Amino acid sequence: MSKMTIISVIALGIIVGAVLAFITGGFLTYYEAHSMFTTVNGWSTSLNYGEWGNNILLRAAFAQVLTAANVPAEAVYWSTTVDSTGSHLNGTHDYIMHFPAGRLPPNDAFWSLTMTDLKSYMVNNSINRYNVGSLSNLVPNADGSIDIYIQNAPPSGNESNWLPAPSGDFKLWLRAYLPGPAILNGEYQVPPVVEMS
Repeated sequence: MSKMTIISVIALGIIVGAVLAFITGGFLTYYEAHSMFTTVNGWSTSLNYGEWGNNILLRAAFAQVLTAANVPAEAVYWSTTVDSTGSHLNGTHDYIMHFPAGRLPPNDAFWSLTMTDLKSYMVNNSINRYNVGSLSNLVPNADGSIDIYIQNAPPSGNESNWLPAPSGDFKLWLRAYLPGPAILNGEYQVPPVVEMS
């Protein structure tokens, strides 16, 4: 075998090895990114972000799905694109989130429910309201519970608790800042988004 052939074989081996490493790394990162979340009532969250230590795979997975986030002691994030039946959230339907009395996200700062499109961009709407939460003066029901109306058209008589939805598919984000122990230990469950009949 000539010297040029040996160099060509080595170069080809390096290229094939690099491509295989890239594909394998991408697959492992994808798998890690999708296995680090817990989903309850359609809401997905992770309590590991920002605390990966020397786990480079976990760090790469978080960079892939959530490029910037506080550590859980500072904020916990949930997201959903589905309702209580697993159907995609879409503005052609009207939805409600019902928080029983005393079951709002427990925290020492504030919480917010934010509307975005599927690419996580804010959704324009006629009243320039992009989120509702603990600072929104939501009107409670007679029993102390809170209903949030998630729909394209204003809910008659419940506009104060309305989060405007686009006409198409959308995503919801719930954030709790300085979350309480019930959130940090996984006990707190975000209520499902229920389609109204």
